[in-house]
This record gives sequence, C-alpha cells and structure tokens, in this order.
Amino acid sequence: MYTKFQAFLQEELGQIKEAGLFKNERIITSPQGATISVSTGQEVLNFCANNYLGLSNNPKLVQAAKEALDERGYGMSSVRFICGTQDIHKTLEQKIADFFGTEDTILYAAAFDANGGVFEPLLGAEDAIISDSLNHASIIDGVRLSKAARYRFENANMEDLEKQLIEAQKHRFRVIVTDGVFSMDGNVAPMDKIVALANKYDAMVMVDECHSAGVVGATGRGVTELFNIRGQVEIITGTLGKAFGGAVGGFTTGKKEVIDMLRQRSRPYLFSNSLPPMVVSAGIKMFDMMNETNELQDKLHANTDYFLQKMTAAGFDIKPTKSAIVAVMLYDAKLSQDFAAKLLDEGIYVIGFYFPVVPKGQARIRVQLSAAHEVEHLDKAVKAFTKVGKELGVIK
Repeated sequence: MYTKFQAFLQEELGQIKEAGLFKNERIITSPQGATISVSTGQEVLNFCANNYLGLSNNPKLVQAAKEALDERGYGMSSVRFICGTQDIHKTLEQKIADFFGTEDTILYAAAFDANGGVFEPLLGAEDAIISDSLNHASIIDGVRLSKAARYRFENANMEDLEKQLIEAQKHRFRVIVTDGVFSMDGNVAPMDKIVALANKYDAMVMVDECHSAGVVGATGRGVTELFNIRGQVEIITGTLGKAFGGAVGGFTTGKKEVIDMLRQRSRPYLFSNSLPPMVVSAGIKMFDMMNETNELQDKLHANTDYFLQKMTAAGFDIKPTKSAIVAVMLYDAKLSQDFAAKLLDEGIYVIGFYFPVVPKGQARIRVQLSAAHEVEHLDKAVKAFTKVGKELGVIK
C-alpha cells in the first residue's frame, strides 16, 4: 500500500513545489536574538521571530532555568493530576492571573493545546461559538472538537458579529472568540466593541492573547489593557513561547469556574506531561521582571513606530497595524519567496508568507519587531528592503 501512497505524496509535493508554495526550513546555529547565525555561516538580523521583548536568550531567564534544573530536575514525567504538579506550577499560574487581572489559570504544554482544549469541555450541542474569520488555526481546530453550533463573522466586522449574535440567540450559551492580534495582518481586535455586543446579546468572550500579550497596552498586558476592559473577558488564552520568553507552554486564564472545569475535563491538560520545571521557573522570573519595569515594552513600541514610518515613507504597501507585526504586502507567492531570499543575501532574515498560511493572492513578508532591535538594525533592514524592492519592481 505504501508504494501507491508514496507516489501520491510525491506527486502532491511536486505540485506544491511547482506552485512556489514549498516551505524550506533555514537552520539557525546560534541562540535566538536580534542577530543570529545560520548554517551557511552568515550572521544576519532576525526580523521574523516572535521574540517581541527580546527575552528568548535573556540572562536572567537562562539563570532561572539553570537553577530550576539543579533544584527541581529536568522533567516531571507525569500529568498534573497524578504526580506532575510542583509548587512552582501553582506560583506561575497565579502570576499569570495577576498579570491579566483574572481569577485563575491553567497551564498547557503549548497554546495550541490551550485553544484545542478549551471548547469541548465547556460547551455542548445546545451552545454556540461565534468565531472571527481570521482566527488562528488552533482556535479553528478547537472549535471543531466541540459539538457546539458554529458561527463565523468577518474579521473585526462588528456589524457582521451583531448579525451572527442575533442568529445565535436560539442557543443556550454563546461565546465570541477572537485573536487579540491577528498574526498575519497585525491588526488588533476591537475588544471594547466586542465586549459591548457580548453584553447586549448575553454572550461570553474569549480572546487569544498569543501575539498581543507583552506587546499591546501601555504595560504589555494585552488587549484588555489596551481597551480598558480588564476583568470583563471570561476566557483568555496565551503562550509563554512568544513575548514571554520564547520557550514553550500555553495557558488559559479567566473565571475560576471555567478553569476548574478545564482541570477536570480538558484533554490536552489531562493527558499531557506537565511543563518542565526550568520553563516554569523562567516563566515566574519573566513575570517578576515585567512587574518591575516597562522598559522593554516602551522600546518595542518605539521600534515599531520607527520602522513603520520608515517603510511607509519608502513606498511599501503596509497593512494597518497596532501591534509589533508589520505585513509588507507583495501579493504574489513566488515574489514573496524571491524577495525574502534576496533580503537574506543582504543580511536580513525574514520569511515570505503565502497560501495556505494566508489567502491566495495575499502573499507578504511579515516583519516582527523586537525590543532586542536597535535603531541601526532597523535602518539596515529598511535600506535592504528598499534596495530589493526597487530591484524587483515592488517600489519605484
């Protein structure tokens, strides 16, 4: 049987390559940072990591992880409810709840698991989920696992959301779910308006803060801080793998009863190993650091504003953004790959995004700014983008 299946896969892969959609993985040979080394021996500036606060190789987090290795061991070898809960797991959960202004938190191996494990334990066939059309794949997969009715509204379109809420009134419970920041475009969900509609039509709200926590809001506490609605969202999911240190680990934080039910029934939590002590310890240290100073968030915001202004002035087509994501629109899949390859030759590490990651005809290069970037890094990137943009006829 595999001989036939192999031929089928080879043909499919060949078609992907012919369409210019094949994804190649570049190999990094250094720690994550603003400057990284790749397997070719080249040293480049990294503008496509989720390392928003520059904490992926922060010495304080590395030291906290080392100390946890010595004091608590390498791994837990168990799920939480058997013998996989250390006191530091509970400490990190409380730190996250305090940071977001919620009642309790549950940890997962990844944010994909948090989103995959949140809907099925809470909602049944009598209920409804109203989901933004550009929500992350993990939300989409989580919704599929639930028996709840599914409604979808156009990205950040409040008129369409209201229409779907009216239609969903026939259901017992309703949950509106949205990304806080949409990772491919960089736009922020209008959470104040979403909460207002939820109140009007008797619905709950869930927001995925993976690309917004640590990034948006005056102190990086995400979209609920940005829109002054802390405590008004029932469920928040997020990750330790982006702004919060860049390792692994996801979480759901929110109302106590919601978290209690997830501990009882959420399958990714019940059947996955606990987070390793070194990750937990570094996470605790990270939240302590964020409570001490706002220096990194301030620098990230300044870097983003500077880069956006320079790229717009250079003539690039930029998606509107209120995050640290700058989507440079190229529209053609092959052009996005050629553009990224030429930028690598100029010492700028970025990736072209194209279907199926983004819709057909919407290819782009997603630039992600970091507090680890300095002004000279930003200037070099703008200069390289401008040079390659002129060479490829993207700008004049």
